[in-house]
Amino acid sequence: MTPPLIGVLGGMGPLATVDFLHKLIVALPASRDQEHVPTIVWNVPQIPDRQLALAGTGETPLPAMLAGIARLNAAGATRIVIPCNTAHLWFDALTADSSVPLIHIADAALAALARATSPAGPIGLIATRGALRAEIYQARFAAQGIPFLTNTDAELDELFTPGCYAIKNYELERGGKLLEHAGRLLLERGASRLVLACTEVPIGLTHISSELLPISIDSTLALAEVCVAYWQQCSHRSRE
Repeated sequence: MTPPLIGVLGGMGPLATVDFLHKLIVALPASRDQEHVPTIVWNVPQIPDRQLALAGTGETPLPAMLAGIARLNAAGATRIVIPCNTAHLWFDALTADSSVPLIHIADAALAALARATSPAGPIGLIATRGALRAEIYQARFAAQGIPFLTNTDAELDELFTPGCYAIKNYELERGGKLLEHAGRLLLERGASRLVLACTEVPIGLTHISSELLPISIDSTLALAEVCVAYWQQCSHRSRE
């Protein structure tokens, strides 16, 4: 059996990649170094901006992402993850060019949502405009009959997008407050739980110790939990 090795296609943004790696460690209650999930990380921030590409004002990130996938395959990854939700618009193309399976972050987040206490109302979805337009999460919600709410275009322009880029610029306090405001507006409209479908969002909310975190599904943490489950399953099989 090939030893399991998680390949991380990162850099989108680099802080979100580091946050994923931290959560990968926290998600596994290991008693020694050797019990943690082995990873190989391609954390290259020079991948073109996904949001600008989708807005038609920037170049496509696909060639750079494919180069990262090739490096991870060559390094021996047995599964590949991408700690960036918007990058999953290119998931099918990346999967087709990879010799090993990719784990979809939205599938991981919905699995975490299914494990959580059933909400009394719709899900508030916090995501980039590109991810929302591609309906990465909405299509999955609809398939499972899960009602949801999203921020308006004005809220994306005034709160989410500047909040997201503030996190990328390491303005964590400012970014966290803007993103928290975007989430609170969804709660005011009836959302009973939030799905943080952008990997910058939990970074900002954690920095300001937001009260939204206990009622939120963190897609970064959900992805880490799937990786831990894969590692534990492989480790169990190797002992049989």
